[in-house]
Amino acid sequence: MNFFSILLIAIGLGVDAMSVAVAAGALLGRPSWPAAMRMSFSFGFFQFVMPLIGWFAGRVVARLIEAFDHWVAFGLLLAVGGKMIFEAFREKEAGQAATPDPTRGWTLLMLSVATSIDALAVGLGLAFLGEAIFLPSVVIGIAAFVMTWAGMVFGAKTGRLFGKKAAVAGGAILIAIGIKILLEHM
Repeated sequence: MNFFSILLIAIGLGVDAMSVAVAAGALLGRPSWPAAMRMSFSFGFFQFVMPLIGWFAGRVVARLIEAFDHWVAFGLLLAVGGKMIFEAFREKEAGQAATPDPTRGWTLLMLSVATSIDALAVGLGLAFLGEAIFLPSVVIGIAAFVMTWAGMVFGAKTGRLFGKKAAVAGGAILIAIGIKILLEHM
């Protein structure tokens, strides 16, 4: 497989990560450098590792996973998106809207897994084609890192403009991505 093909695959896989990062950046309004780095690193790492796992798993796991991988991604994105919307309307003691941080803890882990399940399928596909996996995994991971960082920056600018509405829109975007994944596999 040539480098241009690998790059196109990496960009295609990075779109979901970037979309989630836009939502996270909008939710946080002005994400700190460590928050942007956490999300970018986590998404990039999972996008790097999942093709490796898929490649090593081979045909046996493919038959088991393909039946429900889209449901897992949908469920994770629905849960996180719903929580973001709920938290946007929940009031803190000071009367300000709560702002959950999607760049920490279980939320970050769930988002990282949900946005990288397609990368697992790519790894399986490359194994079936007899292609090497290391270079594609590295390119996919780097593309996801860069696209996530760019999404956080863009989302932060829109978040400052739209406030609580951006948090609701961010949650809705995550749910929409989950529905898109579900519909693509039906």
